[in-house]
Amino acid sequence: MIHRIARLHPFTTRAARNLAVLFGVVYFAQVLWTLPAQALTMVLRERFGFSATQVATFRTLGRLPWLLKPAYGLLSDLVPLFGRRRKSYFLLASPLTMIVGLSLALLDEPSYRTLAALFVVMGFGLAFTDVLTDALMVERGRVSGLTGAFQAVQWAAAYAAAVLVGVVGGRLAETRSVRLGFLLSAGIALVSFVMAVLCIKEPASDARAARGEMLAGVKERLRDREIWLVAGFLFLWAFSPSIGTALFYYQTDVLGFGQTTIGNLNALGSVAGIVGAAVYAPLSRGMPLTRLLHLAIALGVAGTLVHLAYGDPFSAVVITVVFGATSMVTFLAFLDLAARACPRRVEGTFFALLTAVYNGGTQASDVVGSYLYDSLGYDALVLISTATSALVWPLLPLVRIDRIEARALEEAAQTALPSSRIGHESSTSGRAWYGRATHPGGSSP
Repeated sequence: MIHRIARLHPFTTRAARNLAVLFGVVYFAQVLWTLPAQALTMVLRERFGFSATQVATFRTLGRLPWLLKPAYGLLSDLVPLFGRRRKSYFLLASPLTMIVGLSLALLDEPSYRTLAALFVVMGFGLAFTDVLTDALMVERGRVSGLTGAFQAVQWAAAYAAAVLVGVVGGRLAETRSVRLGFLLSAGIALVSFVMAVLCIKEPASDARAARGEMLAGVKERLRDREIWLVAGFLFLWAFSPSIGTALFYYQTDVLGFGQTTIGNLNALGSVAGIVGAAVYAPLSRGMPLTRLLHLAIALGVAGTLVHLAYGDPFSAVVITVVFGATSMVTFLAFLDLAARACPRRVEGTFFALLTAVYNGGTQASDVVGSYLYDSLGYDALVLISTATSALVWPLLPLVRIDRIEARALEEAAQTALPSSRIGHESSTSGRAWYGRATHPGGSSP
């Protein structure tokens, strides 16, 4: 009983508390970068006359750097900068996002090319800090058993920011206050930079000794058929045509929802996502991964199909709550598959690789879904998205989930997690939640 109570507050040292705050601030900042997204969509639509497809394409430009996350991970792992593998890169990438935010806030009616270029640079800064933060979390959390606790802080901060984005973002969209949104985002990026300076304590390292062994492990795993089956399965699921951007146009043009209403719905979806994450935690401990993935696909198919009933404020609230919770369960189940498929000692690189594949499918699905909406309409898009999601179901046995799960359990049993000065928590305290969930009502960070 005392042990269970102690696990409710695992950060018993200053180092652990500092890292928990850092991770929370970084995740909060990354989600807060979407604060002006709704207002920017209105500006793109009204000033440039963009269709849903064109807006989705513009958003994809800012997400392209996220596809290169494995390269950032390898760079950080193998090439220390000023003797540091994480902190030096973090102190370069974090100010980069802040400078871009200030530029977007200060520029008066920038051209489309300027906006696109700045969004690509911003995406690079955010993606690199994401990789570095997750690497720090795994490194520091693994030795002390605090990985799950650190991830809990990250998720709480991310969805708290999502609620703020939903409420404040809608009001910014009503007044077209894009510049104010970017200014606020730049401010939280500055906080991330200061926290990194104060909280990241990293000794000088020389990766030359382990570089050859790690590269050999990466090459060997890349030749493994199993990892590519997982990657293909994740991509096909994520590629199912998305109703994300299309839903915004449907809400605005067909249903006549105001921007504040849409923002409030997004905030409600964020709260429901937190509930979904809380539900997934006990499910992941008591249910085999194969059954979890069957449940996840079933929830995904049903959650998409129910959008046919999305036709008034009441149905919008009900569907947003239900879909927000179930989609989080689905997303975490697929991330769980990716995490368990990663080989030991190169987890960071391969998890970044698998999430990059997943993100690539997600970005493509948004463009395809918006094109289908512009071409065929809302109901046709929902039916096509439901059907393509269901078509992934028969492919699940090909992935050999039982082998992946058995090997993950075997490797976990072989890995000792001694206590350290970072904090104290049992090494059997549960599975960490890896990766980043899709932003409720929007895009993945």
